[in-house]
Amino acid sequence: MTGAADRPISIAIAALGGQGGGVLAQWLTDLAEANGCVAQSTSVPGVAQRTGATIYYVELLPEQAIQRAGRSPVLALMPAQGNVDICIASELIEGGRAIARGFVTPDRTTLILSENRIYAISEKEALGDGRADPDSVRAAAQRASRNLVMFDMQKAADEAGSAISAVLFGALAGSGALPFRPESYRDTIRRAGRAVEANLRGLDRGLEGACGGRGIESAAETAAPASVAPPAVWAADFPGSTHDMIARGVERLCEYQDRAYAELYLQRLQQLLAAGCSPEVLRETARHLALWMSFEDVIRVADLKVRGERFAQIREEVRAAPGQLWYAAEYMHPRYEEFCGLLPAYLGSALLRSKFFKRLLSPIFSRGRILQTGKLGGFLLLYLLAGLRRWRRGMLRYRQENALIEDWLARVQECVGADSGLALEIARCPRLIKGYGDTHARGLARFLQIMERVGAQAHSPLDARSARALREAALADEDGSAFAEALRGLN
Repeated sequence: MTGAADRPISIAIAALGGQGGGVLAQWLTDLAEANGCVAQSTSVPGVAQRTGATIYYVELLPEQAIQRAGRSPVLALMPAQGNVDICIASELIEGGRAIARGFVTPDRTTLILSENRIYAISEKEALGDGRADPDSVRAAAQRASRNLVMFDMQKAADEAGSAISAVLFGALAGSGALPFRPESYRDTIRRAGRAVEANLRGLDRGLEGACGGRGIESAAETAAPASVAPPAVWAADFPGSTHDMIARGVERLCEYQDRAYAELYLQRLQQLLAAGCSPEVLRETARHLALWMSFEDVIRVADLKVRGERFAQIREEVRAAPGQLWYAAEYMHPRYEEFCGLLPAYLGSALLRSKFFKRLLSPIFSRGRILQTGKLGGFLLLYLLAGLRRWRRGMLRYRQENALIEDWLARVQECVGADSGLALEIARCPRLIKGYGDTHARGLARFLQIMERVGAQAHSPLDARSARALREAALADEDGSAFAEALRGLN
């Protein structure tokens, strides 16, 4: 048994909305009572929009301990620091939060931790890479826990067709932290009577993960992307260390536009390689070039919103029954500039310069529109917009983006021979350009300011360290105060 013989076993569960944390707590209560224990479960609701988890807390005490004490137990309502025997976390960073709150201690706690990630709002809204460091959580989990069971339980649940709560339940069974046989866990799911077969499959996957010797995966194994075999037609032209990145770029641009567009991507990289570009610079350039060439215009946004796989994903998320009707409300807010970008280059540039037409048409684009893709009108509008892809090369936005891309590549190529460190930092600068609308405009403005500094090296020398500092400052905040301060520091 995990705890001392005459004190309750305490179990804390950190789960996000929709992951079945309440179901897991109920299973644990039923499991304990079916095996001669008194059990109590409580919950502390979290915050919506993925800024916190709901904490479920279960305490259980064997009847024999109660009989020895000669009185009814008083069980706690909330977990206390340093006083948790078993901590179960349905997501990696939630496990990190539990460790930080003192729910996991090396002298006492068995930690059941799923390695999957569900990104928090604070991570998603960051201008740069706002993701929390998963490796630090894994290392903390090893240090902080007495026993650790850790693998990707969401993936196991998806493969089993169950909720992640069933896999967590199975991982707990396999950990041996509770004095109950695995068959008792299965009986608990059968008694609950809901999605029995799927949950039993999930429980078995959890048992396999806990008992199958997977243990703790190394950071390299976890982070390494699946290998992509590069097409033989171009693989020989580039260093081996760049093949996976370039292959992904080719795949992305074929899907975004067509094969000819992917060939343009390869031609641009071949020019850099011929100029003596190092594998590291080439790899970074290949990454950001593919992302930039697949810029998010109105056509791209519409295309993504009417894809069959998107409808399938939404249907799964809302758990619509077969034959059940559902509707998705899509929000679109193209600006006047993006409308002009959809037009033929000569017409779009003329409208963009015209103050009269801007005053006349801007009110139309001053507010967003909500389109229901489950209805014919909304779907057809987005479908027709997505179909404009075949004429994208003649549109103003395409011409604008490609002019900027060519200028950026020329700057990288100029620095390849003189300062490879600066070339690498310039290759990473398009990281500032993302999204569409105001987000895209802000990032592009900061990118162009850095490029102006690079172009004025004779008057204001810019080394690799300064370029990196400017890029990091540009990503530091939304209002641009850190970037403005960094620019002043270079004057």
